[in-house]
Amino acid sequence: MPKGEGKLVAQNKKARHDYTIIDTMEAGIVLQGTEIKSIRNSRINLKDGFARVRNGEAFLYNVHISPYEQGNIFNHDPLRTRKLLLHKKQIARLAGELKNPGITIVPLKVYLKDGYAKVLIGIGKGKRQYDKRETLKRKDVDRQISRTLKNYSR
Repeated sequence: MPKGEGKLVAQNKKARHDYTIIDTMEAGIVLQGTEIKSIRNSRINLKDGFARVRNGEAFLYNVHISPYEQGNIFNHDPLRTRKLLLHKKQIARLAGELKNPGITIVPLKVYLKDGYAKVLIGIGKGKRQYDKRETLKRKDVDRQISRTLKNYSR
């Protein structure tokens, strides 16, 4: 977790299941109108989200921010493409990583930090089906070990 992370709003648990996260990076999001109010109400879904670099800028796709209930005509399109706020060096690094086969940029978390919505993006390499099963087995074994140790210490 980045140092000084604020209130967690949304988390993409499926991303860590489907991808091996190589590195993470914090980015700001360009929002319109009532989107920040919806985010503060935790009305955001990161499940199918991903990021791309186009023309030297990073964009976030397929992240669903529900329309604000009291927003009337000023509401936004829930699935619109949103620009990510990153430094040029960070964008260049992401573009370089995306040239490698099997590399994807996925949003891992959205949180509020100093009143601003931030997204933690991860550079991930897709897992194969057997890798996913192996990870689940390892988690299950670790859970059983911790249960046994907990019962043994009583």
